Amino acid sequence: MPRIVQLLASPVHRYVGRPADGPAPAPPGELVERVEVRAGLGIVGDRYFGRPAHRQASVTLIARESLPPGADLTQLRRNVLTDGIPVDELVGRVLTLDSGDGPVRLRVHRAAPPCAWLDVVVAPGTWKAMRRRSGVRCAPLTDGVLRVGPVTVCVDD
Repeated sequence: MPRIVQLLASPVHRYVGRPADGPAPAPPGELVERVEVRAGLGIVGDRYFGRPAHRQASVTLIARESLPPGADLTQLRRNVLTDGIPVDELVGRVLTLDSGDGPVRLRVHRAAPPCAWLDVVVAPGTWKAMRRRSGVRCAPLTDGVLRVGPVTVCVDD
């Protein structure tokens, strides 16, 4: 059964400047059990919430099957880690997730390319290994709540 494995809502950008300088410290409570999603705005409390430049990419998803061993959302900086959902194949489609509080519809706009920071925070070679499988950027179409745990999935064109 498909699952939401982790959720991240971070109020800060951690990867600023040069990767050789290392990431900024993580604020407490980035990994959460539930997130509130707002149509056209993103995840409440996240650094991209309501930012006009990120409206088409305010929610990011990545499949656990794509992660290197030991990596998680605190390193990859995506919002939703899924298991059993081929998110990289959904560009141009509408993904509906229901983790028990009603459906949340997301328009999958484009791939979320990896960045050079991954070679520093995960392991050397991660950036290259994650190309074409580092998740997707979405715009939320409906308000709702996503929770860690089992999720019902529907994909529309």
